[in-house]
Amino acid sequence: MNRKKEKKLSYIVLVIFAVLFILPLCWVILASLDSNANIAAKIPNLTMNNYKDILTSSTTWYSLKNGLILSLGTAILTVVLAGLIAYPLSRYEMKYKKIFMLGMLFMTSLPITTVMVPVYKLFVMVKLYDNLAGVVLFMTAANLPYAIWMMKNFMDSVPISLEEAAWIDGASKLKALTKVVIPLMFAGVSSVGIFVFSNCWGNFQAPFLLLITSEKMPASVTLYRFFGSHTISYGSLAAFSIIYAIPSIILYVLSQKYMSKGFAMEGGAKG
Repeated sequence: MNRKKEKKLSYIVLVIFAVLFILPLCWVILASLDSNANIAAKIPNLTMNNYKDILTSSTTWYSLKNGLILSLGTAILTVVLAGLIAYPLSRYEMKYKKIFMLGMLFMTSLPITTVMVPVYKLFVMVKLYDNLAGVVLFMTAANLPYAIWMMKNFMDSVPISLEEAAWIDGASKLKALTKVVIPLMFAGVSSVGIFVFSNCWGNFQAPFLLLITSEKMPASVTLYRFFGSHTISYGSLAAFSIIYAIPSIILYVLSQKYMSKGFAMEGGAKG
């Protein structure tokens, strides 16, 4: 009886949390289809004008383009650097490895707001202010500590005997890493890439402070600018929010087959 009560209580709690998450999403969907949308959720006067206005605006397209440049650039650069740094941490015994890993762990707990003022001054000094490449470099540095931790844990799951077999066949360490280790931990690489992409796609503070030109602003900052006036077009805001969420949804759906594979090592050392 106690187990049944606990199970029912768990379901009740889960339903409550599900409703709390679904209600804002329902408002966004309804408001995006409403010609007279406001802060209250209601049955919409169905129209596609909100999407038409957003999709015909040049601001929408260049903000999405900038967001993809920042997010994809950061994700690719972070995955490459994290893989190269995680490899010696996973494979070699080093004297100060524990201290280095603890330092990485400490850096993951630092809020970005604590370093934004010196970063802003540094970017002005080295002439990287209002530069998309500079923002990519900063967000890569901000995501590297946690990415290294994740990549090392995934790399630890790949048997070193597979690399040794590749070395015996004449492969270099770099070739063994790219041809043996990375394919076997592709699920881990995907996880790191998705984590970094999602983090950058929703990042508001870094581009808001390090960019000034409107044409360089990503979608996360453009979304904020809907609140810049005294009157807010809730319908356009909701439509832009849904369009803004599409790249993350597509990336998640496309990566599911890789994420679900895990680390299928069976038969990997045969032959």
